[in-house]
Amino acid sequence: MRRPLDGRIAVGTLAVTAALTLAGCGTQQAAPRAVGGESAAPACPSATPTPGSTPPLTRPTTTADAPRPPGKPSPVPSATDTERDGVRLTGLYSGAVDRNGVCRPNGLTAAFSVTNPAAHDMTYTIVFDASGYTGAIRIAGPVRPGGTLRGTVAMRRSFGDAARMPNASIVSVRSVPSAEAPSESGPCPASGVRVWADQGDAAMGLRVTGLHLENCGRSPYTLEGRPRLQILDADHEVVEGIHLVPGDEVANLDGSPDVVRPVTLKPGERARSGIAWRNTVQTVGAPVNAPYLRVRARAGAAPVMVTPELDLGTTGTLGVRAWQKE
Repeated sequence: MRRPLDGRIAVGTLAVTAALTLAGCGTQQAAPRAVGGESAAPACPSATPTPGSTPPLTRPTTTADAPRPPGKPSPVPSATDTERDGVRLTGLYSGAVDRNGVCRPNGLTAAFSVTNPAAHDMTYTIVFDASGYTGAIRIAGPVRPGGTLRGTVAMRRSFGDAARMPNASIVSVRSVPSAEAPSESGPCPASGVRVWADQGDAAMGLRVTGLHLENCGRSPYTLEGRPRLQILDADHEVVEGIHLVPGDEVANLDGSPDVVRPVTLKPGERARSGIAWRNTVQTVGAPVNAPYLRVRARAGAAPVMVTPELDLGTTGTLGVRAWQKE
């Protein structure tokens, strides 16, 4: 019941780098022609995947720049999918460098830039794709107000032969204030707790996303009731008119009781909540689509912004489960 990745961008931890391990070289071929009609760098020619080294179908997530392969990047032609919401593809490199510093031909490395128009630091989650490749999710930031960050991201060969002219694109861009960015690991925030959302599930119009909290501080942390939530649109503006109801009023998939009770976490312990909604669309009213959710674990807690991609249809309802210890 995994939700399609294009519609759900799980904002992962900002502190952990998910390194890309690229499959070994197979039979060498002539280097592919790059986007824009120029020849790709000969130092890392194209090759078909080695039998038995089938790459994954999912896009890997990374928080660090991929090494640049040898040679000059190929230009990226002007297209609607190469520039989106302040993010721009600036070049493509034939191949991708693995963790051992070896340029693997069955990969593609894209260079990009991110410009932040906001008045405060922002952290971006960008989904990249390319014909014949698995694509990648890149978490970039913080980017200072008015500043531009430049980076690179590597993509692996998908099933079959890669296109001779890879059509790289930016699938989606989401951004959150860096001070509110979620984290599942890394340094403990000043609040003493980490808060994040999982990738969620969807089936037959029902959507469910888990909210998780870890006490990474040195003192017990007490939760009571349900997290405090604000629904935000693509411009980070609060969406009004949505009713927050107990999670059981929308769905109860795991059968556990949705009961409000105090939950005290010792250092290192975790708790979970969750949200559930249906994307039913009636003939009356406009559907509500809101990418962001601002989460406060309890009254007065520091906010954390997650990206569950809420497609609420015309229901006007979001179910929220009570906190319970994991």
